[in-house]
Amino acid sequence: MDVLVYAPLGLVLEARTLLPRLATRGRQQVTMAKMVGQFAVKQGQRGAGKAVTKAQAQASMLLTDLGFNPPAPPTGPPPATDPPPAVEVTRAQSGDGATELAIADYDSLAASQVIPRLLALSANELEAVRAYEAEHRGRKTVLTKISQLQSA
Repeated sequence: MDVLVYAPLGLVLEARTLLPRLATRGRQQVTMAKMVGQFAVKQGQRGAGKAVTKAQAQASMLLTDLGFNPPAPPTGPPPATDPPPAVEVTRAQSGDGATELAIADYDSLAASQVIPRLLALSANELEAVRAYEAEHRGRKTVLTKISQLQSA
């Protein structure tokens, strides 16, 4: 009897005061959910932005290592008192056959250090580096750059 008669009757009598309170509480819940959603979106955008920036930097470095992008120029003004360092090409002393190469300490250099030095080599020196690289370490980035330089 309570559920069928008295509860609906009490609801009808209290509806005038109960409905505005329920509507206010509902608005508060929607406002809170909206704020949480906006915060989540901003955090996601920041995280995505950092990930994209990091991926761009890695891709740029890889393309530079492969010789598809020129190395980035140094930023800032050059030092006023120091003369530019002289580029010295000496013979390597690091391993069998490396003594014939025009890049010093060739065996100890990473591919990212070898590639910029290839630009200063003559055709014969470039071929000597290609043969040595193919026989010893076989780094594709170095061999690809040499191939590009030889075909140019």
